[in-house]
This record gives sequence, C-alpha cells and structure tokens, in this order.
Amino acid sequence: QLQLAESGGGLVQSGESLSLSCSASEISLDTYYIGWFRQAPGKEREGVSCISPSGDSTNSVDPVKGRFTVSRDKNAVHLRMDDLKPEDTGLYYCAAAARLDLYAMCDLRRRWYEYWGQGTQVTVAS
Repeated sequence: QLQLAESGGGLVQSGESLSLSCSASEISLDTYYIGWFRQAPGKEREGVSCISPSGDSTNSVDPVKGRFTVSRDKNAVHLRMDDLKPEDTGLYYCAAAARLDLYAMCDLRRRWYEYWGQGTQVTVAS
C-alpha cells in the first residue's frame, strides 16, 4: 500500500513563497503520476498541478499558472508556490496514480488517483 506524506506547509504573507514536498515511505514514486490538490474551507477539493512519471508532462490550472511549478526528483515530488495569494489558502494534498502508460499526459481529476496523503495546511495572510 502506497502511503504518501506531504510536508512544507505553513503560514506566509501574500506575495511570499512556499515549497511543498510529497514523498512515500519504502516505495519509490518513480512510476507514479502525482497530482497536487487543495481544499479550501467549505469548498470542493480541486486539482492544482500534476506531473507524469518522467517529468515530461506537467499541467496546472489557470489560477496558478506562472506562479506554481511542479517538479520531481529521485525521492519526492515538489510544488513550488510563488507569489502566493490569500485565495491559495487551503489544505494541500498530493495523490498518486499508477498507470501502465508512463508517458501519457497527467490528469487533474480527483477520480484519476488511487492514493492520497493526509494533507498539509497552507495559509496565506493578506
């Protein structure tokens, strides 16, 4: 069973940056698609950014394009968040999907992912 853990959340001021990381204990994430999602109080969980196993395919939703960057290395998947805004506040989750095709486009739909972390809180003060 793949167990994901997010780290790096915190409280920042508007305009500042944060980096989140997603890792798995005992299992490499090398062959998994990874998505980042967030959930603000009273709202649905929404996809933010995703990355394919090779790292060649990434995608982000329009509100974060140009501000958020998803990347991966041997040990973890990272979400670099720059120029943070109060509307970026929420509980951020990473999720993993196993697919036979490792070279497809990544997907930002919740139902595409089988494994989820517990989330890390990001709060952006105005």
